[in-house]
Amino acid sequence: MASSLPRQAFRLASSSTTTIRAAASRRCASTLQNTGKRTTQWSFPKNSNSGKRAYSSLPPGGSPPPRETNKIAFWPFVAVFVLASGGYMLLVDRRKDMPPNPKSTSSAAAVEGPSTPAFSPTDVTVIFVLGGPGAGKGTQCARLVRDYGFTHLSAGDLLRAEQDRPGSQYGQLIQDCIKNGAIVPMEVTVALLENAMRDTLTAARTRKGRFLIDGFPRKMDQAVKFEEVVCPAKMVLFYDCPEEEMERRLLERGKTSGRADDNAESIRKRFRTFVETSMPVVDYFEKQGKVVKVDSTPGPDKVYEATRGQLRRVFGDKF
Repeated sequence: MASSLPRQAFRLASSSTTTIRAAASRRCASTLQNTGKRTTQWSFPKNSNSGKRAYSSLPPGGSPPPRETNKIAFWPFVAVFVLASGGYMLLVDRRKDMPPNPKSTSSAAAVEGPSTPAFSPTDVTVIFVLGGPGAGKGTQCARLVRDYGFTHLSAGDLLRAEQDRPGSQYGQLIQDCIKNGAIVPMEVTVALLENAMRDTLTAARTRKGRFLIDGFPRKMDQAVKFEEVVCPAKMVLFYDCPEEEMERRLLERGKTSGRADDNAESIRKRFRTFVETSMPVVDYFEKQGKVVKVDSTPGPDKVYEATRGQLRRVFGDKF
């Protein structure tokens, strides 16, 4: 009697489990019919005695539906690449035809920084000797060379020598400029001056030297270029003389000089060029406190005494 009680209890529990499973299945089926939507079904393992419920989202058939594979179309990417390449080539061609941007040029220059002069101002003393044609620059430079050990470099003499040099590519250009009273392109003049300075120092086997550069610079761009690439000037020696006196001197010199520009027409052209282009250079250096003016109307001796006094004032007695 006692042994039959556990078997009866087990049969009752199994019967209850079966009844609950059947009721749950009926409720799920009713819900699916009313909503018409896919709903997660509740399933119970047939041979499970643990009483735990298992979850499944599989369809009634029991096997999952096949997954759809996304197919990648490559032709849109090819089209975009072709259009982008074509646009880039059109942009490059258009930029080739555009003039350079001065702002970008200056920015690049700022990035690179200023160029280093060929000669250090601590080793080389440069004095620009300026004045109108016939002001007596050459005469005074010859005396300064004698007494102070300067090397006299006349821009005009260097240009005339280059003009007569066989095979010079600048000969005809220089000749035309001198004849018409025009200014030779600065690249030519600056290069000739730098080469002459270098040859002088090389011949003396030294890095130190004193140079009087006569008749240069005659334009602002020449002044800026020379100080940028060759050497900054210590002083500008300006010989001031009236135009009438300069013309008289040049015409007198033309009787024996044989120079093609010592005639009345060329002299007047040179006067106009000096006033229009060289006087702004004098004003530019005067604002920097580098200009020393000497009246060159008197005779050469008096002018030289005034010149020496100015040099002692600027450089000292030991110069």
